[in-house]
Amino acid sequence: MNKLDLSNPKDRTFARILERQAAEAGSTVFLRTDDVAITFAEAESITNRLASGLSAHGLVAGDRVALYMSNQPEMVLLALAINKLSAVWVPINRDYKGLWLEDTVARCRANMLFTDCDGVAEIQKLNLDLKALTLGVVGPDAEPDTIAYQALLDAPEYSVDHDSQSYGDTCAILWTSGTTGRSKGVMQPYNAWVHAIVNGASKQYQSRDGDIIYNVLPLFNAGGWITAVLRALLEGITVVIEQRFSVTQFWDRIAHFGATQTFALGAMGTFLLNEPEKPDDAATPLREAQIVPLAPDLWPVFSKRFGVRLIRGGLGQSECMRVLSQVENRDDVPVYALGFPDRRAPVTLLDDDGNEVPVGEVGEIAIKPLEPYLIFNGYFDDPEATQNAFKGDWYCTGDVGRQDPKTGAFFYVDRKRDAVRFGGRNISTLEVESVARRFRGITDVAAYGISHPDVPEEQELALAIVVAAGESLDFEALCGFLNQNAPYYFVPRYIRIVASLPYTPTNKVQKFQLRDDGVTSDTWDLTESGYTVKR
Repeated sequence: MNKLDLSNPKDRTFARILERQAAEAGSTVFLRTDDVAITFAEAESITNRLASGLSAHGLVAGDRVALYMSNQPEMVLLALAINKLSAVWVPINRDYKGLWLEDTVARCRANMLFTDCDGVAEIQKLNLDLKALTLGVVGPDAEPDTIAYQALLDAPEYSVDHDSQSYGDTCAILWTSGTTGRSKGVMQPYNAWVHAIVNGASKQYQSRDGDIIYNVLPLFNAGGWITAVLRALLEGITVVIEQRFSVTQFWDRIAHFGATQTFALGAMGTFLLNEPEKPDDAATPLREAQIVPLAPDLWPVFSKRFGVRLIRGGLGQSECMRVLSQVENRDDVPVYALGFPDRRAPVTLLDDDGNEVPVGEVGEIAIKPLEPYLIFNGYFDDPEATQNAFKGDWYCTGDVGRQDPKTGAFFYVDRKRDAVRFGGRNISTLEVESVARRFRGITDVAAYGISHPDVPEEQELALAIVVAAGESLDFEALCGFLNQNAPYYFVPRYIRIVASLPYTPTNKVQKFQLRDDGVTSDTWDLTESGYTVKR
């Protein structure tokens, strides 16, 4: 392990960090798969050659390169090479297809696009001017009119002009999922990544010599880079780049690579727990895991069964990769809390007018960076959206939270646009959905608000429900179930049966579409039924 001292802002660019690791820990493996093991020294040489080859094809500082690729070391090496030219990498979800992919690629205004062999066919289907977009291909079957990744490696090594690069430069653009409207390109400076890792992830994982990170998160969003790839770069340890998560092979793969650390989504942890128990479940090299979100009652079960120390979560997003976290495991703070802010970026809760709410009340989580480049540099090509994201010096996350008066810890309530305000209270749609899903015959549900006809500033609770095949839904029985198993205000005014919910390609419900639909002709209305809510 070679955890770098990055207290000097001049050291906080990826080109300089990789150069230092190559010099100080060159023989340590950086990127690993079943087929390759690339040391830091080799990564430095490869990225220098890639940078030189890309430069020969016309890539210059400020240009953007879209990366439409599955998880593989070449994606990481390309990103680092692009940054050596002071250009910007833009990862795109490899599952995007058709119009959604076309819109994302067009809005990148990319000069180049790299994909794998399977991705070429999807790109060629798009209504884009491919003559104006240089296409690169990673793999053995590059098309004649494309840049072959392998051919770039024949170029001489590039010499980086470190003095021309700043820790505040935009190095990447990450696209939001588009759950509340059209997706936005988040411009990430180097320092935002470094801050989130040095003052967050690294403190939580407590790496030591010989640690190996096992990454199954997709590299089109920030999570895999912060918890795995870039953390490995900053700490001088190995990261395994896995194509995808497999519940049946997960532990075998952990053992195969000797992995000691990992990050997984909550559903992955649940899937692993649902597998049949084995006598040797705890006999793996895995020492630490961050599984977010995992139900609190499953924490001790998972930890004991698999012999793993679970790392507490927090709050981060593309715009601000570290908002809140639990660096210390305090006994007086539940594992599901978001945690505490960093002294460099205080957090508060604001009402709709931008005023701080009293401690204990619900408000929008907002963060104010006290040092440069701790959060994003704005939205790409969208100054209006950038301006609207701030109230004075406070960046408003769009998440609603509550602060505990006793411990000072922050807790998550809901997304602001999803939370329903009625009768003077904020109702968490996530909590409503969690109860409704337990009712017989419901396979999917989304809770959202419809503006009250007489009180525009308040909303009536509505549910959009997908019913299992062959089942029917008794609306009044559902209301009775909610009334018995949750606060009375979880009983919705409106219920609507839908064939499916409007998901984004990243499997997040676009509730704004449901709100825009309003009260349709097939919407059930509580006030017109025979059911009376019991308080």
